[in-house]
Amino acid sequence: MGWLQLFFLHPVSLYQGAAFPFALLFNYLCNMDSFPTHARYLFLLAGGGTLAWAAMGSFSVLVFIPALCSVVLIYSLDPQEVHRWTFFFQMSWQTLCHLGLHYTEYYLQEPSSMRFCITLSSLMLLTQRVTSLSLDICEGKVEKASGGIRSRSSLFGHLCKALPYFSYLLFFPALLGGPLCSFQRFQACVQGSSPLCRRHSFWALTWRGLQILGLECLKVVMREVVSAGAGLADCQQFQCVYVMWSTAGLFKLTYYSHWLLDDSLLCAAGFGSEFGQSPGEEGYIPDADIWTLETTHRISLFTRKWNQSTTQWLRRLIYQHGRAWPLLQTFAFSAWWHGLHPGQVFGFLCWAVMVEADYLIHTFANLFIRSWPMQLLYRTLTWAHTQLIIAYIMLAVEVRSISSLWLLCNSYNSVFPMVYCILLFLLAKRKCKLN
Repeated sequence: MGWLQLFFLHPVSLYQGAAFPFALLFNYLCNMDSFPTHARYLFLLAGGGTLAWAAMGSFSVLVFIPALCSVVLIYSLDPQEVHRWTFFFQMSWQTLCHLGLHYTEYYLQEPSSMRFCITLSSLMLLTQRVTSLSLDICEGKVEKASGGIRSRSSLFGHLCKALPYFSYLLFFPALLGGPLCSFQRFQACVQGSSPLCRRHSFWALTWRGLQILGLECLKVVMREVVSAGAGLADCQQFQCVYVMWSTAGLFKLTYYSHWLLDDSLLCAAGFGSEFGQSPGEEGYIPDADIWTLETTHRISLFTRKWNQSTTQWLRRLIYQHGRAWPLLQTFAFSAWWHGLHPGQVFGFLCWAVMVEADYLIHTFANLFIRSWPMQLLYRTLTWAHTQLIIAYIMLAVEVRSISSLWLLCNSYNSVFPMVYCILLFLLAKRKCKLN
């Protein structure tokens, strides 16, 4: 039974795997001239609706309603007003749904429904696509469909013009996971403007499959290690460091496996990195850069490479528009987007401080460390420290509850972020004197 746990027993992985043949079918049909553009949009939309109903049940209405309302807002408002109103509506709706989860978990103290958790995850991804599209329209990268709700066009004409938007917001390869695909890339691949967009790479998907299998095998081993050892409530002194590191390792393996599976589904449908891009089209950004994440000695680089498409989305949505403390604003919004659980608020704010400290520490270190033996020693120590700080943040974000967060903060693990906080204070003070 232990080896059966390698294959798609997580609900999201199960539904993503079930959608895989339909992604390959869509890619195959797109190579046929007899498969028109409107039929392609409808195929993706119908697949998204079916997958949502299968995975979420009646909770899928919580995804359909904001998708419909967002299209109405996009179609009826002026381009300069689209982003403000869609952002406000989408985040308000998502926050209300997250409050429902808070009510269930913290007030009623009941386990939340798996279907509702899948719905919230899909809703977060929908927020990415809605705000990405609204920003593209506001910045003039995407030309909004002509006409509006009040124009004299027939209902069928309105629906035909709005179909690309509906299809983009609910297309099944990205409904439950996957890197953020821009509307420009989505439209280019569906319309077949790039000859490479339809060329399915068998070996690329095979390689991803082998990577997923390897990660799942490592997950089984790591799960045995974690379950056999003590927890944060039972560990003693430096044993808690090992508990934190092994638990965070299990979390990271789970993320890597899911990201590769989501990326494979998008590639199978023709929206991935193996299929090229059109001139002027935004490039495809996969979420997983495992080598960099596991070898970097800089928290700032880890932050940029962790869930890359979401990082780019947050940078564009919040960081580039922040006037005061843009880094803190970005991480605070990320905590809001994730649901504002206590552990998430603490974890993301701690992450922001660690990134700020990372910039100062490495800037000063590069000025004073010259010899290669010292550089090697410095890189080794900062790599270990970076991985331990990331493990600390990951546990804070994932455990979410106040009681588990209290155990983490009261353990020896808090020494690692505290060291960076002290260095941040000292180096910031020295920087002010030098300026």
